[in-house]
Amino acid sequence: MSAPSAFQRLRWVLVTSGLVLGASACGPVQSTSYLIDSETMLEAARTAQADKLAPYEWTAANLYLAKSKEEVGYSDFEQAVDYGKKAVEFATRARDTALKVGRRNEPSPTDPPVVPTP
Repeated sequence: MSAPSAFQRLRWVLVTSGLVLGASACGPVQSTSYLIDSETMLEAARTAQADKLAPYEWTAANLYLAKSKEEVGYSDFEQAVDYGKKAVEFATRARDTALKVGRRNEPSPTDPPVVPTP
């Protein structure tokens, strides 16, 4: 068996370096993705008036988002991802709850019309 050529060694170094860099970038990429997702879902929840109609879920989503951002600041990406997932979950729940409560409060087409009193 012959010794590897310089080209083969260079190719091995490049492939190994690429794998190491790719694996180390997973945390920052995932945490950023969850931050974006949670901010998007919070905006959808805000549109559905979740701050008034689903205050528990709304508050939890905002607190988990803030904690996720804090962990990114400390470069603790694993914790940032965990908190980001929870922020997305609670923001989604807040939006869904607000939409459900909002529909419950809307008048039904079979309800008699409300006549204002003078």
